[in-house]
Amino acid sequence: MGNCCSDEMGGGGGHAGRHSVGPAAAAAAAAAEAASAAADRFLRSRGAGASTQVELSLSASNLGDQEFFTKSNPMVIVYSKSKEGALEELGRTEVILNSLNPSWNARINVHYQFEVYDIDPQFHDVNEKMLKLEEQQFLGEAVCLLSEVITKQNRLLTLKLGVSEHNLPNPSKFGELNVQVEESAGSKAIMEMVFRCSDLEIKDLLSKSDPFLLISRISESGVPVPICKTEVRKNDLNPKWKPENPLIIECFNFSSNGKHDLVGKIVKSVAELEKMYHSQDGENFFVPASTAHDSHSKEVLKSQVYVEKYLENNRQTFLDYISAGCQLNFMVAVDFTASNGNPRLPDSLHYIDPTGRPNAYQRAILEVGDVLQYYDPAKRFPSWGFGARPIDGPVSHCFNLNGSTYQPEVEGIQGIMSAYISALRNVSLAGPTLFGPVVSTATAIANQSLANNQQKYFVLLIVTDGVVTDFQETIDAIIKASDFPLSILVVGVGGADFKEMEFLDPNKGERLESSTGRVASRDMIQFAPMKDAHGSGISTVQSLLAEIPGQFMTYMRTREIQAIS
Repeated sequence: MGNCCSDEMGGGGGHAGRHSVGPAAAAAAAAAEAASAAADRFLRSRGAGASTQVELSLSASNLGDQEFFTKSNPMVIVYSKSKEGALEELGRTEVILNSLNPSWNARINVHYQFEVYDIDPQFHDVNEKMLKLEEQQFLGEAVCLLSEVITKQNRLLTLKLGVSEHNLPNPSKFGELNVQVEESAGSKAIMEMVFRCSDLEIKDLLSKSDPFLLISRISESGVPVPICKTEVRKNDLNPKWKPENPLIIECFNFSSNGKHDLVGKIVKSVAELEKMYHSQDGENFFVPASTAHDSHSKEVLKSQVYVEKYLENNRQTFLDYISAGCQLNFMVAVDFTASNGNPRLPDSLHYIDPTGRPNAYQRAILEVGDVLQYYDPAKRFPSWGFGARPIDGPVSHCFNLNGSTYQPEVEGIQGIMSAYISALRNVSLAGPTLFGPVVSTATAIANQSLANNQQKYFVLLIVTDGVVTDFQETIDAIIKASDFPLSILVVGVGGADFKEMEFLDPNKGERLESSTGRVASRDMIQFAPMKDAHGSGISTVQSLLAEIPGQFMTYMRTREIQAIS
């Protein structure tokens, strides 16, 4: 199953070419857009994120020979590794007989997610009559991040084989492993469909329903995985939308409190949806029956859904751009306002624990940086602080974290950590909390890169402990930044009430509007308070990172920028 799209993504959020409308119509349109943004958030709360299916091709050279009379009979087992170090097998190759330079035909299917992934290929010398893994000789292993392979030229990475716990007869010779990644053909397919519903039930007391569709595919394990959702159709009982495992198409009545009522659903394969389009037959929605003794029973409704348009095509993907040489450049801005507390005291958010345990600021930087660093070959990251008074100077709302007057870049993630700790010793925490100068500085860098025709997209991480005081200046800076290759992640740390910060995230509040009446040309900023993990085990920072490929692709498509090697 390919990706799902609607013509929302085509840049309809821009300000250019917009027609003049009356106040009532404009208010209604704004309310509908805000509702759709909230429905986007509901989609992500169901676990949707930027992901695709890729295939690993494996070959090796100069493997260690563990046989006395013949060469080894190698095979590879590929694992994913969690942060806790637990291994989960993803797949294994066939056995190649009598070879120290094997090239395996078997492909290992891996679900690529931008914000996560660690793979661990291990080799075994296999006796073809005895395939019990614990009885095979171990030839070596290598560990890499999937992003390390994807960002290499031709998506090919060569790894030196080694050992961790196994005792091998000839430990000086392990050979090399070649890992190549190809995106599955189905992941490049885009299917455009137009849905229409009829005779929906009224769910609201004082008006008609405000429906939207949530579309999910059923994974091999049987768990629904959200793909996309339609826009919200306010006050409409007969709405129309554009947007071999079956899909679940659920119709919800939008509620501003986030508790959307299920109107009904259908379960259909892509082939069945195509057939519905050609026959123009409607399909009745159903809801699970209320009887507790039969979880499989359902109540068929009068309401129907129709497929009014069905097109298949291929398009360039996020991985196409990355493989063509487009880089993601990481930027950091750290809040040094006095509300963080005295850095010398353990209750401060900036306290540097002598045991090495990272504070909340360090954790946020590490979580984002550990993912983004592999998409930037130079690994030189602009890093700033704001809201502090450098020695013998006025309060600065954008100063270079490394203390340099002109050069904000530091070397690698460790360079950010070192500059951050050094800055704590050389500035006095002050205030207020202003984002505008930092956002404007990051935008200027993105603008200069664009002017130089560089294939770069920038991601600015702002870590803060409080609410901004320059609301309108920040909004103006964000709306200007939306025209450039830049995304902004804002992470709140500490126990402050961040509710007022939700104005930064269009998925959680009203649409941003500048002091001159302009709106953002696209969604490119997200805010979330720092939490260890959601119920799914995905951290807040990871959920924000999952937004980046979609924002990247929206920028590229709306500006018709092609992935060209």
